[in-house]
Amino acid sequence: MLVKTVLVALLLLQNAKAEENSTSIIGWHYEHVEAPFVASIWLLLAGVAKILFHVNKKFGDAVPDSALLIVVGLGLGLFLKAITVSDQVFYMDSKVFFLYLLPPIIFDAGYFMPNRLLFENFGSVMMFAVIGTIWNTITIGGTLALLSSTTSLFTVNISMIEAFLFSSLISAVDPVAVITVFEEIHVNEFLFINVFGEALFNDGIAAVLFQIFNKMAIIGADNLKPVNYVVFSGSFFAVALGGAFIGVLFALFCAILTRYTQRVKIIGPVFVFVLPYLAYLVAEMTGFSAILAICCCGIVMKQYIKCNITHEAASSIKYFVKMLAQSSEIVVFMFLGLSAISSQSQWDYGFIAVSLAACLIYRTLGVIIQCAILNRYRAKKFTFEDQFVMSYGGLRGAIAFGLLSSIPSTVDPEKRAIFTSTTITVICFTVFLQGATIKPLLHLLKVEKQKEHTATMVENVYNKYFDFAMAGIEEIAGQKGSHSIRDWFERMNAQYLKPYLTKQREAKVFDASQIIRAYQKITLHEAMEVISIQTDDKKSKRVRSLTVGAHSSQKRERNDLDNFLTSEENVEKLYSMFSTLLDRKLSEYMSAQNKMPHSLTGDENDDIKDDYLASLNNHQNPLKKIKSKKNLEQSEV
Repeated sequence: MLVKTVLVALLLLQNAKAEENSTSIIGWHYEHVEAPFVASIWLLLAGVAKILFHVNKKFGDAVPDSALLIVVGLGLGLFLKAITVSDQVFYMDSKVFFLYLLPPIIFDAGYFMPNRLLFENFGSVMMFAVIGTIWNTITIGGTLALLSSTTSLFTVNISMIEAFLFSSLISAVDPVAVITVFEEIHVNEFLFINVFGEALFNDGIAAVLFQIFNKMAIIGADNLKPVNYVVFSGSFFAVALGGAFIGVLFALFCAILTRYTQRVKIIGPVFVFVLPYLAYLVAEMTGFSAILAICCCGIVMKQYIKCNITHEAASSIKYFVKMLAQSSEIVVFMFLGLSAISSQSQWDYGFIAVSLAACLIYRTLGVIIQCAILNRYRAKKFTFEDQFVMSYGGLRGAIAFGLLSSIPSTVDPEKRAIFTSTTITVICFTVFLQGATIKPLLHLLKVEKQKEHTATMVENVYNKYFDFAMAGIEEIAGQKGSHSIRDWFERMNAQYLKPYLTKQREAKVFDASQIIRAYQKITLHEAMEVISIQTDDKKSKRVRSLTVGAHSSQKRERNDLDNFLTSEENVEKLYSMFSTLLDRKLSEYMSAQNKMPHSLTGDENDDIKDDYLASLNNHQNPLKKIKSKKNLEQSEV
């Protein structure tokens, strides 16, 4: 509130200085810094608000950040309304949203996508994203158009094209809002990737559908011919696939450029940010799907650029990408709160109720039908709990609100106002009600959670062995499954792509013989110490007395060792002894690792992981961490 008061005072001071002598050097030059000044104030207010949200941990965990930001926007809007600020402040320019705010949000979601998990569930993700989005668009739009033409439930008459235009934007699910909730819940990776992948690619498909119906609205229903519908149907696939192709092309180009940045390492991160944004702009400029372009660019480029840049640069990129995405989300949700109290919004309660009910009902039906089809062909089935989470997790957010600003001027202003109020209502309902209640519902349903476990080296080797074995079985059986396709891509990637897209590091000759000899000496020395402690006094005295004669003692020791190893009981004791030594060494190593400072232990405790799946393991319950630490200390004692 203090910042708001200062801002108003500065505006009044500007009017007071309007007639000041123009020859004065020291003066009021607000127009010169208006855009960056307003943007800085926005980010400052939002940052302070997010800090205040989490002062009370229970309150911050119970309500999603996006919901609280909408409340801040509402409060700011009421304040600006009270001081009679121009209505232009309450609206977001579509150009600003699509060119500056949307790219960081989508790039963040694509860059932190767990690639292997995505391609293992690629079929189900694409079915939910493509078929599911088309299903929601057709059913919601058809319901609105049917009720508008047959009943007087709405205050205005909505045409078929206008209904589909609105249904395409309201079908867009916000991936960041979904991730924010799922990171706190720690859902299992199978459910996570299907919901998150569907939300991410759903945005691209919804945007393509919106472009098609937007073009139809501009042409007009009376001017459309049958050939136009054929062209629009074909353009759906062309726009989507063209955008994905542009993204992959720029990702490969980025990998090639970062490969040659050894002497100028500071330039590497510049390419990582500039080229995905150029992919977005090129796709937007040529009419292809810009969302799919920057999304695919982020997914493809990550595995190559991590080999070409330093660890410090990769860490900086992670933080900067997160910062840009969070800042964009903050601005969008606060603008959404501002728009909720705009004087030009028209509240058609019948249209709002039908739209909200249609969104909930048709998404649930779509998930049930698609899961029933997928369960017939999948080894891993979608359970009732999984289907409930997928139906309930369709949160609307920044994407739907941004598409709203692109509705063409050919649509009646009254209908635009109704679409605005309805979109805001649906977003607030999903963010406030569904976002706040999904966590207790998941606890109630006992949905399987993500296992808090870090794979060991042995497990990684076994998983790789299992991948090769399954690929071989599929090859012998003559069936092309996911394992053989992945094996083919990995071989092709290692043989043809990585040699040209990543830096080739020279293999260093490493002589491990010294380490092996030192380890053998230490092991034998400790083994002899344990044996000397466990043997009785008489035998130890006899052995020591025999050491007087060097030659005879060595011969008798060899005989004693042979006799010792012939006993199965002694061999078991020796095995137990070595096992105890190994456990002790591992315990000492883990204890030393825990005591090392963060700067020496790498990014193990980094709050931003390489992908969203690793972040689920990072957001553990602090109580569990304390308990695990106590158990380790007790085991050492």
